[in-house]
Order: sequence, then C-alpha cells, then structure tokens
Amino acid sequence: MSTLEGRLKSGLLVVDVQNAVVAEAYERDAVVGVIGALVEKARAERVPVVWVRHRSEEMPAGGDGWQIVPELRPAGGEPVVEKEYGDAFEATRLEAVLAERGVARLFVTGAQTDMCVRSTLHGALARGYDAMLVSDAHTTVDLTRWGAPTPAEVVAHTNLYWSFQKAPGRVAGTVESKEIDFWKA
Repeated sequence: MSTLEGRLKSGLLVVDVQNAVVAEAYERDAVVGVIGALVEKARAERVPVVWVRHRSEEMPAGGDGWQIVPELRPAGGEPVVEKEYGDAFEATRLEAVLAERGVARLFVTGAQTDMCVRSTLHGALARGYDAMLVSDAHTTVDLTRWGAPTPAEVVAHTNLYWSFQKAPGRVAGTVESKEIDFWKA
C-alpha cells in the first residue's frame, strides 16, 4: 500500500543497536534477542535486512561504542548505512539502498525509541513507505533526570501513538515480533 511505485518488498530495518547506544538500555538483552530472532527470520525468508549505525563526536566511527553489539552481526551483502542525524534517511544512502532492493514496507527495530527510532519512523512515512514499528524490538535509556518519562513509559507511549499513525496511501502501526508476516501486504 505504500506510495512507492514498483516496490513490493518488505524490509527489516535495525537502527543503532550499537555498544554505546544500548549499553544501559531498558530491557537491553530481551530487545537484542528479539531483534536477533527477527534478523534470522528475515534472512531465512530472503527479506532484506538493512542496518543503520550512528556516528557523532561522542561516538566516532571505528570506536568500540560505535560497533554494532556482538550479538548481532550484519551478514555479507547486508548494507550498513552510516548516519549523523536522528532520521536514518537524512543525508544518508538509505533511500537508495531500499530502492535497490524494492522495499516499500519497513519493519523498524532498534534504539533509541524516543530519538532515532521515532525520527526514522516519521521519515519513512513522510517519504512514502509503509512504516511498522515492531512493538517488542525497540528500547531507550533512562532520561528521567532530565524530565523524561521512564524508559518503560517511553516504549509504551511510542507503541500507543504509532499504532494510530496513518497517511494517504500508506500504512503505519505496530506489530509484535511473533505476529510479523513479511509477505503479507
């Protein structure tokens, strides 16, 4: 149902599951485990898996914190898109990577829920993609000392509000990992 002509495939997007990003993330091990299972499911079903990796002054390219967590490894041929902004589409090659693979429907996972995951979801929907948030495959860190809700509340609220998103000709919403059908339109 996306507005992207000639694209019919689903893709799995893994956003910023890097050592420094998830070191102290809410339910880190459970979320990384769910993402790992989804990556294996996508690979088994020949669904494109695209990895996104953030870099910044605090997390320079090549450093340990910049590395994707050891439990998850991109396979040969799976692109890793480098980014510097919250929205993984901004000033990156993500759109070209997805177009090459015929992807129109994204299943989004990763970190941080209230920053890069949320920005990328909005970026995808605004660019014509169907954008599904995997409700049990995203996480964030505790920012309550700066007035933010608890990580559990951030995850729950994002799942709630994204389940009501829609746009002309596009589908958005949430789906639990065990309910994902990469081939269902």
